[in-house]
Amino acid sequence: MKFLLQFFTWWSGQTLNTRFHTWRNGEKVGEDQFGNVYYRTIGGKIDPALGFERRWVIYNGQSEASMVPPGWYGWLHHTSNTPPTQESYTAKEWEMPHIPNMTGTPEAWRPQGSMLKSGVRPAATGDYQAWTPGS
Repeated sequence: MKFLLQFFTWWSGQTLNTRFHTWRNGEKVGEDQFGNVYYRTIGGKIDPALGFERRWVIYNGQSEASMVPPGWYGWLHHTSNTPPTQESYTAKEWEMPHIPNMTGTPEAWRPQGSMLKSGVRPAATGDYQAWTPGS
């Protein structure tokens, strides 16, 4: 089943072509707490078309960009040349742990009065007046 998902879909992790490209041209740099694996071109070879090395991520499960922690995001986008696995970074006491985007999931934030929020919806206050043309 996993082979078929790799063959026919791109949102369930890596495709067959990405697996082959990574096997031929990729060098594993590290892995994050979500199980995503990060790669770069072998030896940090500079891509002549881009002028810098290629970097990419193979997601653990569904391909969701918000599953990339801030340190790895900076490395992927060439903001930092040192991958988080080679740094001894300690989070500040005020920093919160990384949380992926929950939009479209049951854990998504629902504002007060939303029809999707569980519980009793507050009664209408009557302060709304519908617009009618010509008034």
